[in-house]
Amino acid sequence: MELESSIQYVKGVGPHLARILGQKNITTLEDALYFLPRSYEDRQNFKKIKDLKPGERETSFGVIRRVSLVPMRSRKRQMFIMTLADASGVIQAKWFRFNEQYMHTRYKIGMQVVFTGEVKIFQYQKEITHPDIEVIDDPTKGSLHFGRIVPIYSQTEGLYQKTIRKIVHNALTVGMNDLEDPIPPSIRERQKLLDLKKSFQEVHYPTSFAWIDQARKRLVFDEFFFLELGLALRKKSQTREKTTPFQPSQKLKPEFLKQLPFELTQAQKNAISEIETDLGRPYPMSRLLQGDVGSGKTVVAVLSSLSVLEHGRQIAMMAPTEILAEQHFHNLAPLLLKIGIRACLLKSEIKKSDKSKLLQEIKTGVFQCVFGTHAIIQSEVQFKNLGFVIIDEQHRFGVEQRLQLKKKGETPAGGAPHLLVMTATPIPRTLALTVYGDLDLSVMDELPQGRKPIHTKVVLESQRLKLYDFMKKELAQKKQAYVVYPLIEESEKIDLKDATQMTEHLKTIFKDFRVELIHGRMKSDEKNKIMQAFQRNKIQVLVSTTVIEVGIDVPNSTIMVVEHAERFGLSQLHQLRGRVGRGTDKSYCFLLAHFNSTEESRERLKAMETFQSGFKIAEVDLQLRGPGEFLGKLQSGLGGFRVANIATDAHVLLEARKEAFQLVEKDPAITDPEHAVLKTALKRRWQDKLNLIAAG
Repeated sequence: MELESSIQYVKGVGPHLARILGQKNITTLEDALYFLPRSYEDRQNFKKIKDLKPGERETSFGVIRRVSLVPMRSRKRQMFIMTLADASGVIQAKWFRFNEQYMHTRYKIGMQVVFTGEVKIFQYQKEITHPDIEVIDDPTKGSLHFGRIVPIYSQTEGLYQKTIRKIVHNALTVGMNDLEDPIPPSIRERQKLLDLKKSFQEVHYPTSFAWIDQARKRLVFDEFFFLELGLALRKKSQTREKTTPFQPSQKLKPEFLKQLPFELTQAQKNAISEIETDLGRPYPMSRLLQGDVGSGKTVVAVLSSLSVLEHGRQIAMMAPTEILAEQHFHNLAPLLLKIGIRACLLKSEIKKSDKSKLLQEIKTGVFQCVFGTHAIIQSEVQFKNLGFVIIDEQHRFGVEQRLQLKKKGETPAGGAPHLLVMTATPIPRTLALTVYGDLDLSVMDELPQGRKPIHTKVVLESQRLKLYDFMKKELAQKKQAYVVYPLIEESEKIDLKDATQMTEHLKTIFKDFRVELIHGRMKSDEKNKIMQAFQRNKIQVLVSTTVIEVGIDVPNSTIMVVEHAERFGLSQLHQLRGRVGRGTDKSYCFLLAHFNSTEESRERLKAMETFQSGFKIAEVDLQLRGPGEFLGKLQSGLGGFRVANIATDAHVLLEARKEAFQLVEKDPAITDPEHAVLKTALKRRWQDKLNLIAAG
């Protein structure tokens, strides 16, 4: 059987079990091989019944001396009791849920059985409830369920341990015939990896506990290696693309810097230098600019783009929300105009006549700089000579959208445009290598001078009035505040204070100040009107949903209140906190939490109180919740590891990445005969998911 064969055709499955296995994402023979045990039990040695310890999970062997049905007290039900004995003693096995006909048919007095379960004491006698039990003629002979280290799998209704073990064992039996090891022998030797067949055998039915970690490491290495190999090939293909190299700006950059009311940080200068070096190469840049909230990524992006603008090419900056796109436009367009660069804003809500004119002016090069949302990647948008693409908040866009925007700049004369993607979501290095492994990385971990730490405190419901009093004092000093809610409208299913209802309540609390609501379902003009009023301090308290999570910059805001903070993820909380502390005044972030929060949410809130660095918070988030939070739309195909765990297997990831990139450097088309099996496996596993180049 081929690895892609349906699980339905594995011995012992059939249509009914195939449907149940589908709930566990086991649809093919290969899926069954990768369905690893969650734990193991040592059932190699049978203890005598007299040596079984209460409170321990034990395995023993005995003869059925008696079976009986016993009425249960205070219930209209019966209990099935089996008395088991060996030469050393007696124990009772009890079932409260059972099929009476099956039990009487299956188990007869005099049969020998092996059993495993937790031993208890009831009325001075040893007992074991719902044991894993198997009739066996000779306990010294092998079995899938006894006399060995036995795998314990994750179960689901209608699918139990013995059934899963038999299915996986049958899958192993037929799957081994079609299993070729794709990792080249030289890499296996360097990394001290087991071969693939041995790994599957040992991870499912280990001959000793010592083999389990080695077997799992091999399978983890495989998953990371194939991902990184795909990313290495994509990165290599980028160096084969041709583009126009641009020398650093000599005229526009000094003029732009004169307008800035602050000094660049060293981290900003380093990032600009790295980008300008990339822009000077004859193949297109693909770089990720990763910086904490408020570290000044946008300024870095614009200053870097001046090299391209100075050479007469266009640039485009795509943001995930209209509010953020408009903010970039309103902040930067006047500065660009002063150095002779015309910018425009492209968004979805534009009159048809105005849009036609705007599209024509972009196409003819009247506007050298285009700000916008995903509207930029629509087919009707054409550029005259796009040379530089900037994507803000990369985690909000998928790989496909990134490629679509890049393609708009591809011309025979100028080649492909340079690409800079930015994210304010700090990502641990190992995760960045996984998600953005085809991009070079610039990290900005330094905040501008004068920025003060944001005082962060978890506030309970009982402290709400005290918090309001503190806010009134700050507002009286001409400061402003955000109050963020997780919902827009009242929900019957979720007991949350919603933003709409609470805005009216807060208007009565803060009656001496102006309180307004902004949320994602408002029309663009309405949102702009409110944001402009807030930026001019015409509104003192802005009640919002997470529409203000990304990018909004109001230096006079010094208070962030997050309602139901336990409902938010760590990266969201950190983004929200970053909306304050953007000026020189002391700022505060208050996390209003409720008593029904989980242990995990309490850990998240504690991390927010403890750490200011987004990178440290990202590490905590990765440990608590795994990589899904960071992957966003890229999760499809990237987060779906069957064995590997980015948080705990980081050391294997780094080794796999090193080997993958070295292999592509030596054999960029993967034509070496030693790599034939590898090439086939790479295409089968990852080509669709990662838009890989066709190797060779």
